[in-house]
Amino acid sequence: MSDDSLTIRTLTTDDLPAFAELLASAFLTDPTDGLKHREELVFEPDRTHGVFDGDDLIGTGELLTREITVPGAGQTPLAAVTSVGVAPGHRRRGVLTRVMREQLHGLHENGGEPIAALWASEAIIYPRFGYGLATQFYRAKVRAKSAYRPGVELEAERVREVGREQAVPLIRAIYEKEAPQRVGALGRHESTWEFLLDDPEYRRHGATALKFAVLPDGYAIFRLKNDWNEEGPRGTLTVQELVATTPEAYATLYRYLLDYDLVFTLETFAALDEPLIHLLADPRAITRSAGDALWLRLVDVDRGLATRRYHGPVDLVFGVRDAFCPWNTGNWRLTAAADGNAEVKRVEDAPDLELDVIDLGAIFLGGTRPSTLAAAGRIKERTAGAVARATAAFAADREPCCLESF
Repeated sequence: MSDDSLTIRTLTTDDLPAFAELLASAFLTDPTDGLKHREELVFEPDRTHGVFDGDDLIGTGELLTREITVPGAGQTPLAAVTSVGVAPGHRRRGVLTRVMREQLHGLHENGGEPIAALWASEAIIYPRFGYGLATQFYRAKVRAKSAYRPGVELEAERVREVGREQAVPLIRAIYEKEAPQRVGALGRHESTWEFLLDDPEYRRHGATALKFAVLPDGYAIFRLKNDWNEEGPRGTLTVQELVATTPEAYATLYRYLLDYDLVFTLETFAALDEPLIHLLADPRAITRSAGDALWLRLVDVDRGLATRRYHGPVDLVFGVRDAFCPWNTGNWRLTAAADGNAEVKRVEDAPDLELDVIDLGAIFLGGTRPSTLAAAGRIKERTAGAVARATAAFAADREPCCLESF
C-alpha cells in the first residue's frame, strides 16, 4: 500500500552520509567510514532516488551508468540498479515501489537506457517490477593439486605474481579486450575499477589482501586464507576474478592456482559453461552449487530488443504483458535479416507467442531458452513452431556470464 505522505527526489552529495547509513541498516551491518567510501566511489547522486518521511531518508535506489555485452552487438548502455534499500520500520509503505517506478518511468520518459539490470538480495522481489532471471552462475570448490587430463596445453610463459600498482594497467587491458566478446560482461569505468579493487580489512574476513597473478593473455585476482588441522595444511584460495583471452592462458592460470603451496581447497564463482571441469582428469574433484546472477528488464520493449543481434532471419509477433510499465503492453513484431540486425514495431497482428515482460528479460541474453519457459507454462505458443523459432533466434554462442555484482 502506497503512503501519500512520503516524498521522493534525487539526492545530492550532501545526502551521502544518510544514504550510506540507510544502506548499512537495511543490509544488517553497521555504518562505517569504509562503507561510506565504497558508496562514494560510484555514487551518481543525480541518478539516485531517495524516499523521505518528512526529513528522514527511509528508502533509496540508484542507477549506475554502465554497459553490457549483448549477443552479436558488443556493448550497449545499461542502467545498473543498485543501492536499493528500505529502512527497518518503514517497510510495507510502498517505498520500494516508489523507487522502482521513479527509475523505470524516468528512463522511459527521458529516453534513457533501454535495458536495466540488477543483482537481487531477495529473488522473490524483483519480478514484481518486470525483472527476469537472465544469467546464472555456480559456486565451485576444487581440490587443490587436482591433475589435468592428458593433452591440456599450457602457456610456455610462467605466471607472475605482481603488486597491485603493476597489475592494474595489465588486467584492465586484458579485461577490456575480453569483455566485449562475452555476453553479459559489464563495461568498467575508472570508478568501477576502484570500487571492485577496494580492499579494506573488513571485507577480507580473515583472508589476505587481494593478490594478482598475470600472463600476457590473462590474469587472476585472488585471496588466501591459512588453516591447519591434524592432517596438515588446509588453506583456502578464493578466486575473485579470472579472465583469459586464450584457452592456454585459462588453463595455465588455474594450474598455477591449484598448485599453490599449503592450499587444500580452491573456491571460485564461475559461469554455467565454465571450462574448468573439462580440464580436470577427475571431474568429481570439483563440486558446484548454482545461484541466480543478473536479473534483466526491458525498459522499452522496442528499443531493448533492437540492441542485440539474432540468429536470423526472424519474423515473430510477441504479445507482451507489462503491468508495471504499461507502455510495453501490446503486440510487437520482431523482424531480423540474415545479418541479425533487428527492427521492432508495435502491430495489431495476432501474436505468435504470449508472455510477460519478465520472460522477455529472462530470454534476452540467451541464457534462458524460450523453450524452457514454454515448458514451464510461462510462454504460450499461439502459432505452431513459434517457440522453436524464438529459441533459435535468441540463442547465444555461450552461456551469458555476469559475475560482477554492483
